[in-house]
Amino acid sequence: MNLDIYNTLRDRIIYLDYEPGQMLKEQELATEFGISRTPLRTVLFRLEWEHLVQTLPRTGILVMELKLNTITHVFQARLELESVIGSMAAERFTKDHFNRLDELTLECDRQFEHKNPKSLASMDMEVKRLFYDAAANPFLTEISERLYCLTFRLWYFNLLKLQKDEWNTEVMSIKEDLLSLSELLKAGSPKMVGEARKEHLLKHLERIRSKFLNLSGIY
Repeated sequence: MNLDIYNTLRDRIIYLDYEPGQMLKEQELATEFGISRTPLRTVLFRLEWEHLVQTLPRTGILVMELKLNTITHVFQARLELESVIGSMAAERFTKDHFNRLDELTLECDRQFEHKNPKSLASMDMEVKRLFYDAAANPFLTEISERLYCLTFRLWYFNLLKLQKDEWNTEVMSIKEDLLSLSELLKAGSPKMVGEARKEHLLKHLERIRSKFLNLSGIY
């Protein structure tokens, strides 16, 4: 599979460059990337397996819609994974991991009053990958990353819609979570770190649900 094309298409989907419900054409994508349909289909099969697109015979490639009920189910699966990964990572956190976590916490301060959804989202991704690296379990990482991409789109959709006060509240919530994690990690409490990751994800879901249900045309 061509990873460059896969990463490009996945990023376009999760960052909503391709809108939910948009139809993509195989031939147009093949022409854009300068490849035949066969290697392109390998990438599309992977994206379909990840529930990001759906192939419709004789029609095209459908970018999956944002459906709260489906994403809520994904969050339920993520809760337990985040707890396990958090506990494992806490047992292996190194000085470099702590330094990077501190840097990311400071990065939150630069997000206040400067709405940049892609920057905040990228920071959130880096926090997750910091824990992946510390946990050092590629199988858990693969599953968690796949589920994260499904819920990420809805969060990013909401980030784009946030007003100034709502934006600052979201940034503050993320910063508070990072400060809490840092304290628990330094206290050497793997189980509590896992529980905190789960609790933070629950709060994250509630913020999304509250905002999402106020948006018309989405169901």
